[in-house]
Amino acid sequence: MAYNVLIVDDNKEIQEVVNVLLSNEGYIVNEADNGAEAITKCEAQDLIILDIMMPGMDGFKTCRRIRELTNVPILFLTAKTLDQDKEDGFNSGGDDYLIKPFSYSELLSRVNALIRRFYVYRGKSNIEESNIIERNDLKVDQNSNRVWVGDEEVNLTEIEYRILQLLITNPKRVFSNKELYESIWDESYLYTANNTIMVHIRNLRKKLLVDPSNPKYIRTIWGKGYRFD
Repeated sequence: MAYNVLIVDDNKEIQEVVNVLLSNEGYIVNEADNGAEAITKCEAQDLIILDIMMPGMDGFKTCRRIRELTNVPILFLTAKTLDQDKEDGFNSGGDDYLIKPFSYSELLSRVNALIRRFYVYRGKSNIEESNIIERNDLKVDQNSNRVWVGDEEVNLTEIEYRILQLLITNPKRVFSNKELYESIWDESYLYTANNTIMVHIRNLRKKLLVDPSNPKYIRTIWGKGYRFD
């Protein structure tokens, strides 16, 4: 199966380089020069590669708008290097973040991993019988990868869903940052990944309508990691 990848960047040279790289790997590559154009094309894609610094609507605003329409993986590809930029990217709904200039092998690795996680995990649910987990007012349907708090459905990114699924299917078990990162991202753990994990956990708690001063469900075990209660 050939997957559709949308490159959103106002730099034509970047578009061309990424297009050639991914086309050679069998991907069907589409292009958008700005956020508004990306929004019109996003629902037909399997992965979106998104720049941040674009004229008009920037990448963060574009990502938030796209998240209203689709949960496909979004990879930020940008020259912005600050930790706050990465946090803003994750907060807007991004799944991963790669800094320019980038190596071709790293870009391919990120693209392949995001698509594999998204479709392998979604595909598993198509052959399983009903498998719903309920904890108080939280309900997770592992067949459709859908989540509800009470009667309200919660829109999670793929990474957020996988974190929740891992924790909720292993209640009371404490997962270290290393265990979480290597289980969810399928990459070797580095200490710098701690902030990435923290941001995704915080965003997940917000979407589960958790009081930050008393975070039920996902608890931080200081010095050890996270667990689901």
